[in-house]
Amino acid sequence: MSLPSLSIIIPALNEEVLLSTLLSTIQQQTISPEIIVADAHSIDATREVAQRFGARVVEGGLPAVGRNAGAELATGEWILFLDADVVLPDSFFLERMLNELARTKWDCVTADIVPMSERRYDRFSFWVYNRYVRLWGARRAHAPGFFILVRRSFHKKIGCFNESVVFCEDHEYAQRAAKAGRFGFLNSVKVQTSVRRFDKDGRFTIAWKFLAAELHLLIKGPIYDDKFHYRFGYGDDARKK
Repeated sequence: MSLPSLSIIIPALNEEVLLSTLLSTIQQQTISPEIIVADAHSIDATREVAQRFGARVVEGGLPAVGRNAGAELATGEWILFLDADVVLPDSFFLERMLNELARTKWDCVTADIVPMSERRYDRFSFWVYNRYVRLWGARRAHAPGFFILVRRSFHKKIGCFNESVVFCEDHEYAQRAAKAGRFGFLNSVKVQTSVRRFDKDGRFTIAWKFLAAELHLLIKGPIYDDKFHYRFGYGDDARKK
């Protein structure tokens, strides 16, 4: 059985170190996807790193802007949106992912997330998140922007990412996807992501911010202003990881 073609899109800002790690894990996969890095005017070597790994570089901006810019040029049947601070834990990750897709009729999917941390709090908080979003399922879909897999045609059908949404644009996208098509969760793969935001902003601060954002989404809907002070990119922080 032939697998569908895949494009990977990575929005990035000053991510020369972590982007290199991610692209290395993509390079080691048993299949070779198209890779597009949407660079938000980095001042480090992000572009050079992307090009060294054979990725196509496009002009980016905030994550929603970068994802849309990359998707506009993607050629794969499926688009996988990743962030620069994730890794694919083994060389069969993409192959298992696409094999599972071939047995389903989903239009947009996500997966459980695992922290690159041994701290009990981190592992527990990620476990709670995974259980919470699976409990909601497609009724109020959630999909973290660092792992969203969608049919390219369906991405266009639902109007792409809403670039006016300032925070939690990924969950807003997932909820539109679930209303317009079939939304699900992969069981064959789990994506690993860094906890650098926890380290930088503090675990209590992050927990409170995302709890407040979730309540906002439930009660008021999408977040169109900067009340949660989201900042994209890590600059020197990325170089220290």
